[in-house]
Amino acid sequence: MRRTVLMFSALLLVAAGCSTTNPGTPSAVSSASGTVSPSESTSAVPGPGVPKVTHPIDVARFKQEPCGALTGSQVAALLGSGVSGKPDLHAPAGPTCSWDSAEVSQAGIGVIFVNADHLGLTSVYQAKDTKYHFFQPMESVDGFPLVAYGVSDERATRGRCAVAIGVSDTQAVDLHIAQSEKNIGKKDPCGAAHDIAAQVLGNLRGGN
Repeated sequence: MRRTVLMFSALLLVAAGCSTTNPGTPSAVSSASGTVSPSESTSAVPGPGVPKVTHPIDVARFKQEPCGALTGSQVAALLGSGVSGKPDLHAPAGPTCSWDSAEVSQAGIGVIFVNADHLGLTSVYQAKDTKYHFFQPMESVDGFPLVAYGVSDERATRGRCAVAIGVSDTQAVDLHIAQSEKNIGKKDPCGAAHDIAAQVLGNLRGGN
């Protein structure tokens, strides 16, 4: 199984708002490869064309505390004050955290620490043109590769974008965003997801 998440840049969230398919709840979609054992993944990654993660991050702590992916001040800047994360350590795709704002219409953020397989970004690349008809590698964040993906391209039609970040060759973290209706087609949601990925990565590396 694969994953889903929500994310945004501060300006877009506060001024525009976000939502998921199910607001506030990251959803999982099927993986191209299914669950594999760690030993299998070691020999399978990175797959053809998949960027190698040269300085892997250990995210074991965040799998127990997924809401630590964003600090309270970061969430407040994105969604307004008083927003608390809702963790789910047993979500099908992996430990998740979601945030919902009552101040911004349908605004939400979500993060998934993918446990569904041990293929990292290779899982996303393998599903290109089969499950994921929208597939767009993005500029890396401080050397960590990102790719935007989706069953379809919903950037202009629904203001949504999902990105997967490779934190090691066998581990990915997923972020998704969805804009408010008034901002659909006006700002690039994938660019916003990239900006948030930088904040999350800083926290995963010990910046929080």
